[in-house]
Amino acid sequence: MKIKCVIIDDEPLAIQVIEDHLKNFDNIDVFGTFINPLKAYGILEQEKIDVIFLDINMPQMSGFTFIENLNYKPLIVITTAYREYAVKSYEMNVLDYLVKPIPFNRFLKTINKVYQYIYSNISSAEQSLNQEPHIFLKVNKKLLKVNLNDILYIESLKDYIKVITTIGDLVVHKSLSAISEELPQSNFIRIHRSYTISINKIVAIEGNTVEITGRKIPIGRNYLKQTKERILNISDENDN
Repeated sequence: MKIKCVIIDDEPLAIQVIEDHLKNFDNIDVFGTFINPLKAYGILEQEKIDVIFLDINMPQMSGFTFIENLNYKPLIVITTAYREYAVKSYEMNVLDYLVKPIPFNRFLKTINKVYQYIYSNISSAEQSLNQEPHIFLKVNKKLLKVNLNDILYIESLKDYIKVITTIGDLVVHKSLSAISEELPQSNFIRIHRSYTISINKIVAIEGNTVEITGRKIPIGRNYLKQTKERILNISDENDN
């Protein structure tokens, strides 16, 4: 599945930064870049765009006014030099808010949010015809595509995380909180300050532990009630 996006910013250099970041992702197509936001409406009428990377302060029209006049609303990622618009942006249900200059590691988090949203809103049949749900992880200066179904659990290693998958372990310079936000909550849950797990990969629950591929992973005291409710509710639904 190709994800279609447009970039709207009155600064050509800002557009170039986003385009350069997007070149790392083969399944994202840039359908247009616009310095004048008014000219972007035309392509939105012709194509079903999935994501708009949108500046706020532009001379012809503000990003907020642009959003208010959309006939349909793709995912919106705000790209701005100003932090003070964040609250208003999230009140308008934007997906993410990026402050310039936009480092690639922060941009990668946004792209994983895009994947999470899009993959959680398409049917299993559509997924089978296209790509499996996945995220990108930066490992040894290389972007690796990791299928969500391959992830067993994730362990915190202070400033790093270890992603345990069915095809091997990956060490990534990222916090457990950050990766947990990028994973779909429908199938991943944080059960401890040091562990996030894939619910589908649980083999057994025993006391304050879950078992995944022979490894017993502790459930933190502060996570115990929420974890057991989530896992047991999902098990009950699957039994029906």
